[in-house]
Amino acid sequence: MKTGRKKKLLLRNFYSFKCGKNGFEDDLSQIGGPGFSRVVYCNEPDGLEASSRNYATNYVRTTKYTAATFLPKSLFEQFRRVANFYFLVTGTLSFTSLAPYSAVSAIIPLIIVIGATMVKEGIEDWHRKQQDIEMNNRKVKVHQSGGVFKPTEWKNLKVGDVVKVKKDEFFPADLVLLSSSYEDAVCYVETMNLDGETNLKLKQALEVTSTLTDDPDFKDFRAVVKCEDPNANLYSFIGSMEFQEQMNPLSPQQLLLRDSKLRNTDHIYGAVIFTGHDTKVIQNSTDPPSKRSKIEKKMDKVIYLLFGVLFLLAFFGSVYFGIVTRDDLEGEQRRWYLRPDDASIFFDPNQALIASIYHFLTALLLYSYLIPISLYVSIEIVKVLQSIFINQDVHMYYEEADKPAHARTSNLNEELGQVHTILSDKTGTLTCNSMEFIKFSAAGTAYGYGVTEVEKAMAKRNGSPTVDPVKSSVIKGFNFNDARIVNGNWVDEPKSDIIQKFFRLLAICHTAIPDVDQNTGKVTYEAESPDEAAFVIAARELGFQFFKRTQTSVLVNELNPISGKRVERSYKLLNVLEFNSSRKRMSVIVRNEEGRLLLLCKGADSVMFERLAKNGREYEEETREHVNEYADAGLRTLILAYRELSEEEYKKFDEKFLEAKNSISADREALIDSVTEEIEMNLILLGATAVEDKLQRGVPECIDKLAQAGIKIWVLTGDKMETAINIGYACSLLRQGMKRITITLEAPEIKALEKNGEKDAIARASKQSVLQQIAEGNAQVSKLTSEAFALIIDGKSLAYALEDDVKKPFLELAIGCASVICCRSSPKQKALVTRLVQEGTKKTTLAIGDGANDVGMLQEADIGIGISGVEGMQAVMSSDIAIAQFRFLERLLLVHGHWCYRRISSMICYFFYKNVTFGFTVFLYEAYASFSGQPAYNDWFLSLYNVFFTSLPVIAMGVFDQDVSARFCLKFPLLYQEGVQNVLFSWRRIIGWMLNGVISAIIIFFFCTRALSLQAFNNDGKIAEYQILGAIMYTCVVWVVNCQMALAISYFTLIQHIFIWGGIALWYLFLLAYGAMPPSISTTAYRVFLESLVGTPSFYLVPFFVVVSALVPYFIYKAIQMRFFPMYHGMIQWIRYEGRCDDPEYCNVVRQRSIRSTTVGLTARSMARTTPLHDGNRKHG
Repeated sequence: MKTGRKKKLLLRNFYSFKCGKNGFEDDLSQIGGPGFSRVVYCNEPDGLEASSRNYATNYVRTTKYTAATFLPKSLFEQFRRVANFYFLVTGTLSFTSLAPYSAVSAIIPLIIVIGATMVKEGIEDWHRKQQDIEMNNRKVKVHQSGGVFKPTEWKNLKVGDVVKVKKDEFFPADLVLLSSSYEDAVCYVETMNLDGETNLKLKQALEVTSTLTDDPDFKDFRAVVKCEDPNANLYSFIGSMEFQEQMNPLSPQQLLLRDSKLRNTDHIYGAVIFTGHDTKVIQNSTDPPSKRSKIEKKMDKVIYLLFGVLFLLAFFGSVYFGIVTRDDLEGEQRRWYLRPDDASIFFDPNQALIASIYHFLTALLLYSYLIPISLYVSIEIVKVLQSIFINQDVHMYYEEADKPAHARTSNLNEELGQVHTILSDKTGTLTCNSMEFIKFSAAGTAYGYGVTEVEKAMAKRNGSPTVDPVKSSVIKGFNFNDARIVNGNWVDEPKSDIIQKFFRLLAICHTAIPDVDQNTGKVTYEAESPDEAAFVIAARELGFQFFKRTQTSVLVNELNPISGKRVERSYKLLNVLEFNSSRKRMSVIVRNEEGRLLLLCKGADSVMFERLAKNGREYEEETREHVNEYADAGLRTLILAYRELSEEEYKKFDEKFLEAKNSISADREALIDSVTEEIEMNLILLGATAVEDKLQRGVPECIDKLAQAGIKIWVLTGDKMETAINIGYACSLLRQGMKRITITLEAPEIKALEKNGEKDAIARASKQSVLQQIAEGNAQVSKLTSEAFALIIDGKSLAYALEDDVKKPFLELAIGCASVICCRSSPKQKALVTRLVQEGTKKTTLAIGDGANDVGMLQEADIGIGISGVEGMQAVMSSDIAIAQFRFLERLLLVHGHWCYRRISSMICYFFYKNVTFGFTVFLYEAYASFSGQPAYNDWFLSLYNVFFTSLPVIAMGVFDQDVSARFCLKFPLLYQEGVQNVLFSWRRIIGWMLNGVISAIIIFFFCTRALSLQAFNNDGKIAEYQILGAIMYTCVVWVVNCQMALAISYFTLIQHIFIWGGIALWYLFLLAYGAMPPSISTTAYRVFLESLVGTPSFYLVPFFVVVSALVPYFIYKAIQMRFFPMYHGMIQWIRYEGRCDDPEYCNVVRQRSIRSTTVGLTARSMARTTPLHDGNRKHG
């Protein structure tokens, strides 16, 4: 680190150098206007004017609730659910004389269920509260007065405070950088907490404040900052600082964001601009996307169906009750025991209508047990536990980066088992986004002998496997080998001067930061992208080592071709014209040691070739050929070019650039782009680079398994078509024999119109061309239904294909194809395509990506999967589930997805079964009692059925049950289609389980009533009274539903045994303990177990025969289905049961059901080779 007296510097902003002052005062029209009204009085936070601004404090709260709002807000959240609201209403009505049971027995289960969910919410919020306390109580040094800095808690910071942040400390608020420990007032910042990027960013203070180097210098420091209002844009900042009666423009280069960290710098001084919830990081903070699964939405409909059944039963019973009550004083008076001549209003024959209305309300309370009160809370518990299993799966742990899978929301677990279409990014998702410099073209000559993975796959496809002559390099980012170039041999090449300029451009044209190891002298780089890192590493390895960057210069240690020795050369850095997605290029303007002004530029071929001068196209034809060859090999290419500027030309540009740069308005970037457009013309071509982005390990195998599972895979990429196609072949998304439908706008008539520049005519002709190509493709697909098709479309065509009147036939064509690749796609197009697939197919879509450009796509899809790779964490922060590698998607979907879908589906179906069984016994008994509102069971029997005696086995099923093992899930991928086709939660299956419940209820009720009526129940000759019948019926219900659970489970664990048989044992213990309580508490259950049931044979024989009778229909149905009409999981279970899982021939026969001619992947490709299809490369336009 440099020490000593700081020098006064000419300001050269690192990203957009030369932020001058001239003319700045004329461009302040935006300041003070809408969106630009913030005024900060630096070092005067308690001044009168500062206090009147009433800015936010620096206390940050991320909790959902406060102590005051927890109860009302959480209760509101719970009672928004219709089932919970219904139980609240019934609980309230239970305090009236309408209730057939005590109010306490109705309210307690509701309190338990709601309380459990509220406790879960409270614990989660308490953890957030602890994090808030830790963060708000961190300390930072703040200027008090007289040049003295004292430690102060973050929460006490105010807008205008001057703070001193030391190395490796986090910034406590959004600060304007005033000065640093470096001579040139720069500092290095790590923004991992903001965007996940680990590379360091360079920030730099204004020249006017860079002399404030020590604490006492701030004794009399005063400045006024006027800037934009708080907003969420991390990468923009517009403002000005008035200091020493001068106005100075502020840019993002002076802004230090809260939660980023100071690195490689001893300390900095900064003025607080935004505090607390006004800071950009808090403005950006969002909860995980709120999405609901299709099963949960369907479950709501089933709940409404049960409500309909409940109201229908209540209505039917009330009508019958009204008719019978009206006739109670006539005829035989069969219900003489109700004393119709002296009855209350509930049984008054003279007011039969009112009595039936009251009965309707009573029935609504009594039949409420049809609705599973604990369903929602049980599902929440199960989903949280399932998420823990996903997070802790060692098979989805990426050891190299120490990153496990992370389910950021548990709402969508079962949705993972129903994915119909995957929409994937390419770079960083299918590939590593770890670039290696492998080839280049300079002066029309191609250099580099490496063979890429795509080339190997192509050779294998053509039946001629290649051997890579180049061994993989041990230098990360560099895998180049060519004897003509390495070891300084390039000096002997015919065009060595061009090669020298080529390497020099790689060493200078970038924004990388060098880091020199003081012990070894080795130089490493912090770069904004893997591409840029690969370029500076390649330049270093080939003799042009960039080793130092100052505010105004770049220093390169380069090989002198004449002397053969390394010399140190300095290039004065005048401007950096940044790269962005619309410019697709970046440039630097430098002055070399000879005083010549040079513009060095690198960018995409789509924008660079058109910018070449007439005398700069000498090698254009050869370079284009090489670029196409590189694209065919799956390499990413950039064109390198330069030009020399005259002093006058640069002076004009600099004036315009400063004017645009100093413009304080929202369209400043557009103004800068228009100025740079003029200077980046008439370039002289040097050549092209080619870097390889290798496929991630296991991608082809993963795609193969997903394709066998029947999942459609779309790739949405910004790469060139040739690159995307070849990556498609390499990862088995495309294969030999597939008929390719390619939609582009390369037709001669379109090209001719583009030359003429008539925008309307171009748009009309382009749209018509896309429509025609789509129509031809649809005709081809419908004609050859058994063939495998691949659709490839470029970004220009996609823009028209997504228009309202075109997107329907486009989607129809895409659905008919086995694989779809969209090239040159913008982030917005990715999101629109995802929305089109989601809305058009009505099926579950999954989007997977790793970069900020994938965020829209992830949020549009039903499930967003973020890859925690090298492009930062923005995709992860916007995702539902994060994984480290694409290959983990195979296990996430085929294993966890299938298990979660099956578990949740079976769990919900079983919940409805057990509640229908219980609720219908209540209904049948009330019908037996002439719809008099008499419950079949004791109040607490009714209340605790869902909460204790039957709920734990269902939770265990939802967490532990497996129809087949993980190995078989992966061995037979077609099993996954059970979720895609939703066979386990179809209306047929749901109604089937409900009918099973009705049948069980009928068997239980009639068996018990017939077995116990009109005969002595015990040795004393007494018959079974109401309380005895109720206790035995309840015992039968508990046994039947728990034994039904035992039959439905495929995979027993100790926990499930404990919960199932423990639930039954708990019932007997409860009956004993509850019956021992005083009659005022136990009411009809008082000593029933000890005095009436325990010594009576009927108490043991009736449940036994009832259980057998109730379960025989289900057992017969399952036996017939399993033997003669097995579902796919049933077939696999038979394989395991018969011990044929190691019989390759038999397993292959079962597995072949998942391989169709339209399937892509390695397996389908090998099958196509044995039964080859006709070559189907069809290109439109």
